[in-house]
Amino acid sequence: MTTYLLAGGGTAGHVNPLLAVADALRLRDPEATVLVLGTAEGLEARLVPARGYELIIVPRLPFPRRPGKAAITFLPRFNRAITDVVTVLRERRVDVVVGFGGYVSTPAYLAARRAGVPIAIHEANAKPGLANRLGSTLTRSVGVAFAGTRLRHATVVGMPLRREIETLDRVGTRAEALEFFGLDPERPTLLVTGGSLGARRINRTVVDSAGALIGAGWQVLHITGSRSEVVDPGVPGYTMVEYCDRMDLALSAADFAVSRAGAATVSELSALGIPAVLVPYPVGNGEQRFNAADVVAAGGGILVDDAAFLPGWVTSTLLPVLAEPRRIHDMGAAAGSVGVLDGTRRTIALIDQAGGARAAFAEGSPAA
Repeated sequence: MTTYLLAGGGTAGHVNPLLAVADALRLRDPEATVLVLGTAEGLEARLVPARGYELIIVPRLPFPRRPGKAAITFLPRFNRAITDVVTVLRERRVDVVVGFGGYVSTPAYLAARRAGVPIAIHEANAKPGLANRLGSTLTRSVGVAFAGTRLRHATVVGMPLRREIETLDRVGTRAEALEFFGLDPERPTLLVTGGSLGARRINRTVVDSAGALIGAGWQVLHITGSRSEVVDPGVPGYTMVEYCDRMDLALSAADFAVSRAGAATVSELSALGIPAVLVPYPVGNGEQRFNAADVVAAGGGILVDDAAFLPGWVTSTLLPVLAEPRRIHDMGAAAGSVGVLDGTRRTIALIDQAGGARAAFAEGSPAA
């Protein structure tokens, strides 16, 4: 029986691919043990136990960026976290550590190195974080979601997607999707989403452009997110929902999308061949712009800065695109050309590679 320790958390960008891989490992081998290393503060604290996996808590230890009390106490606390993870690896007889980035991955990688446990890594963002940059120096089993990701030993495996997305038959479920959201089967659908918390600029601009979009012959399915400040414009053909727990059906209904450029969103849209306007989140280290680079270069997406995504841009740039069915078709094909639907399978093959290297070594060693 194989025991896996999956390390990652904090945000959906780390937790969702982790859970996709965990589910696939359990589906492949129900006798396998899948443990998850995370923090008490991250999204994993809620999602991992809810999915039926054991969550092992380690402290959230961001690297101190300036002198102070946190810098003085960081090293002893960090060493303690590594020692605690080493104990878990040995007591639970972990065969492979799989890291997805985030604060917990760094002690996981260093503990695995100390305990002699193989490491596999998945990097979801085109611009890798510090933890996975460190981890990539400790293993050759490194998978990335985007071809442009610069990470040592990187192999493009795509994004591990939710099973309902990997197996989605958009054509076969389109009628169900349109009925689910009360959409008109005679009109093309523009899907607008800024993620679970929404996106202020996207929400405001699309609401202000409602009349123009509907007047152009489209209908809008607008998922605003839970912190939205916009009000339903009340225009026939405009469907606004705060939260959507059937994103598979939303994607089935979509002929075109407007969204942020988070790694998972870009990966899902491109894997399903949905053309999009991508509006990178303007705060942070700019990774969303990098996430969009491959699909934009292929012609499957249009990149626009958050500050530029205004009603005037919708009128001058988006509406002419929406008026050209052939261009939309070609953009969808281009998006699909860089998309990966079997990222979960490819990531598990990388994990098997890491574990197999250890097994081969053990079989060939004098003690075997």
